[in-house]
Amino acid sequence: MRPIGSKYLLEEPLGRGATGTVWRARQRETAGAEAAVPGQPGETVAIKVLKEELANDADIVMRFLRERSVLLRLTHPNIVRTRDLVVEGDVLALVMDLVEGPDLHRYIRESGPLTPVAAALLTAQIADALAASHADGVVHRDLKPANVLLAERDGAMHPMLTDFGIARLADSPGLTRTHEFVGTPAYVAPESAEGRPQTSAVDIYGAGILLYELVTGRPPFAGGTALEVLHRHLSEEPRRPSTVPGPLWTVIERCLSKDPDRRPSAVNLARGLRAVAAGIGVHATPAQIEAADGVGALLAPDPAPAPVPGAPGAADPTQVLSHGAPGSADPTQVLPAGAGAPPRYDPAGATSVMPTGGPGGGADPTTVMPPVPPGPPQAGQAGQGGQGEEPHPWQNQLRAARDRNEQTQVQYLDPSQDPLRRRPQRQPQQPPHPPQNQNQQRQQPPPYQQ
Repeated sequence: MRPIGSKYLLEEPLGRGATGTVWRARQRETAGAEAAVPGQPGETVAIKVLKEELANDADIVMRFLRERSVLLRLTHPNIVRTRDLVVEGDVLALVMDLVEGPDLHRYIRESGPLTPVAAALLTAQIADALAASHADGVVHRDLKPANVLLAERDGAMHPMLTDFGIARLADSPGLTRTHEFVGTPAYVAPESAEGRPQTSAVDIYGAGILLYELVTGRPPFAGGTALEVLHRHLSEEPRRPSTVPGPLWTVIERCLSKDPDRRPSAVNLARGLRAVAAGIGVHATPAQIEAADGVGALLAPDPAPAPVPGAPGAADPTQVLSHGAPGSADPTQVLPAGAGAPPRYDPAGATSVMPTGGPGGGADPTTVMPPVPPGPPQAGQAGQGGQGEEPHPWQNQLRAARDRNEQTQVQYLDPSQDPLRRRPQRQPQQPPHPPQNQNQQRQQPPPYQQ
């Protein structure tokens, strides 16, 4: 057991993923008012400790702190509740409720596919969780069976969606990574693979692949490499298995549409799945069968899908935008200060690198640091140009950049050691060495030739 923060003890690892390790932990004392759930001493919780490369990235730490309130207030019966966040030194961790049960990926591998009715009802509960998060402006972006935990309640499986917000933290622009999208290749939406604008429709695409895997045991697109899988997402249409009823295939096909504007909203997806589950059961009435056959009319798209903050095309207030349309994907654009309007200054914004306005209100491309916001001088500011004892936020970032890079060393070089001035010296020619024993060479038999 080792402590994490001042209120929790890690006991044993439960699983490892691409962004961190999940531990079974125990609460040492009651959490403070900043936590969503104070808890009690001795209570068992689950803690996801993020990887070091995430915890050491300044952009991710800033985003982690900014999204604290969003993650803590996101509650739903089908969402694993985030109880507290731990930010201590080089440790970032999320404290969550402990769900005693396997994840959906493991369950399918061990027990096989579900029946169409069970798959429709289980996916409908996941759609309920997505509807609640989309209404709060939170997009999951990594929906897959491994992120769905199964809790047993009253003898039935109760799906719990987890890892909300992890994809947004891992997609920080300051994180060096080898992939160009956040998610798993087998479940990624086409617009995410192409770098196009992303909305909450990416979660609907993931729900369609999850539903396909529940009834068949495998995702619709597979391949030997990630690039091959992404190509199939972009160019191929899923094939209908013979075991999937027609109404359920209508739902899957609509969710897996290449056009995100044709995919249903999470609310309509849950409504359509429940209508299909009632109409394809063995005890379905004629009215229920007719409603299931016309499920396409229930799958209306979302008129105002939630944008993905920070993704191309999203209206993120922390992004730096230009005169063009909001949400432009050009990372080098800047927002010029309007005539007479003071420039916006956000010391906590990781991407707010807005230059001061040049002559005529235009943006000066050589000025990339905003001025220190004016304020009354405080004690200890004399002789410091009006700045306080604390360094400016941009000075901290520049100092960190200098510490990460090795400084160029300048020293005196003797002209005789300069390769551009030194004359090359001719090496004395060595006499050829005579053979040691010519008689032995003559006595050796010639090599065998075919």
